[in-house]
Amino acid sequence: MKYPPLIKGKLIKRYKRFFVDIKLDSGEQVVAHCVNTGSMKTCIKEDAITYISPANNPKRKLKYTLEIIKMGNYNVGVNTILTNKLAEEAIINKTIKELSPYTELKREVKYGTNSRIDFLLHNKNSKCYVEVKNVSMVQDHTAYFPDSITERGLKHLEELIKIVKQGHRAVMLFVCQRGDAKIFKPADFIDIKYAQNLKKAYNAGVEIFVYQSKVTRYENKIIKPLPWELS
Repeated sequence: MKYPPLIKGKLIKRYKRFFVDIKLDSGEQVVAHCVNTGSMKTCIKEDAITYISPANNPKRKLKYTLEIIKMGNYNVGVNTILTNKLAEEAIINKTIKELSPYTELKREVKYGTNSRIDFLLHNKNSKCYVEVKNVSMVQDHTAYFPDSITERGLKHLEELIKIVKQGHRAVMLFVCQRGDAKIFKPADFIDIKYAQNLKKAYNAGVEIFVYQSKVTRYENKIIKPLPWELS
């Protein structure tokens, strides 16, 4: 996935969850939209190098969107709207080999109790329900999810368990948008219920895949699987 031309700056602060103040290299200070609703633990720091994109809609209140924050030697993709786009591109390109047998992909299909699955994959013989989660938290080369308590995430796990019981394939796909992770684990120190229920879902037949993307200021692309462990 190619980025539009991005504008470099430095992070001043994040506030009210959806706003970040950025000082551009030109010296101008702007407010950018932060679409990441999580805590952004380990991927936000004062004076960190940032890259923002200009809004296409001239009527939009905030003229920029936060795309990348540089942590150490690694760029971190923090625009969670792009996570599904990364996953879709990787599924179509057969980068996620475990999902390569499918010939048809549908987005945001209604299922379960007032839920929508990110991707419903089809072939002549089977269906596969794929729920996608963004991972941006990394500590000591371990990627963690979630970075804050997630009731919505619990509901998705419950729905996927029901899908397996109906005889279909169900997948939790975690996309890590940073290059310094070497393994993935559920963040039981943040949300013990999610960690426990992810293990429950796995034992019930829900498959878990973790893939890592390479983030540059020009491109963000899923490149390889990450090993994972359940606590």
